[in-house]
Amino acid sequence: MQTIEILERLVGFPSVVGTPNGGIVGWIRQYLQNYGIAATELPGPEGDRSNLFATIGPRETPGYILSGHVDVVPAAEGGWSSDPFRLRAETDRLYGRGTTDMKGFLAVVLAAVPALAAIRLRRPIHLAFSYDEEAGCRGVPHMIARLPELCAHPLGAIIGEPSGMRAVRAHKGKAAARLTVRGRSGHSSRPDRGLNAIHAMTEVLACASAEAERLTQGPFEHVFEPSYSSLQVGTLKGGQAVNIIPDSCEAEFEARAISGIDPATLLEPLRVAAEALPQRGFQVEWRELSAYPALSLAADAPLTRLLGELTGIEPLAAVSYGTEAGLFQRAGIEAIICGPGDIARAHRPDEFILASEIQACQSMIEALARRCTV
Repeated sequence: MQTIEILERLVGFPSVVGTPNGGIVGWIRQYLQNYGIAATELPGPEGDRSNLFATIGPRETPGYILSGHVDVVPAAEGGWSSDPFRLRAETDRLYGRGTTDMKGFLAVVLAAVPALAAIRLRRPIHLAFSYDEEAGCRGVPHMIARLPELCAHPLGAIIGEPSGMRAVRAHKGKAAARLTVRGRSGHSSRPDRGLNAIHAMTEVLACASAEAERLTQGPFEHVFEPSYSSLQVGTLKGGQAVNIIPDSCEAEFEARAISGIDPATLLEPLRVAAEALPQRGFQVEWRELSAYPALSLAADAPLTRLLGELTGIEPLAAVSYGTEAGLFQRAGIEAIICGPGDIARAHRPDEFILASEIQACQSMIEALARRCTV
């Protein structure tokens, strides 16, 4: 199958984050089996979605991972010119949900499988496809934990997130959490008989605002924009009507951390503020939603040099968005971002990838295969 045909099949699976992915995983597994490649399906604790791992070449020899996620963000927003789960070609643009983030990369990798399977690789090329990346990289940690039994320790992982085929060495880490505050409802004319959950939440919101301002004072890592860690309130929900004391309020918080800082620690002052509320009769629930570490690969690292040679482009120091790369690095595997597409097109109506970007990714994988045969 050609790359565009494979991309059409992948886009046709509405593999929205947080939903069962048996359809797309099963199709990829069967596709690999058709070329004699045995893939290991690695179910997550959710029970209805899986990671997929496969090796082409000698499993006992250190090689390289090509990593991508099969999930996509929802496509319910308005503004689509056509069915988001049906590939549409227009000049050199290929439209559809996930074309650039990141089924375009998956399609290129899968299209290369027949050629990779037919040559004698001295170093293996591993395919690592994860689930629920769009929910904070929830799937890939389960796969990384299984790598020691699946292959020799890899030399590096190439994360195919959209980067315009320019390798990227660093990104910030991220943590997110949801706080629910429950009070006691009643008529607004008798606030003395109720517990206003929104009023209680404002204490945590004030803490979040103060922490966000404090972080602007450093420490700094100047490869990033902004150069400091950040924190924000992302969502806020509560109340039923203006004349009812709100008995619940929910907020979601997000922190992004520069290298060397655990992003979860940035949310800790908010959690402490929340835990003081039960002293006044409120109930609180603090739930961690996601967390992944920053990526920081040295400019002179072997994987940095390799990707510069494979693409012919000097690797970029850093990007603002996050990926699974930091999780591979935390496991002791060098990781770098390099994939087709533009992150500015992701998570938007009429998402698209260029045919020329697909071709550039094909060239990179072909160059990697040549390196793995010598």
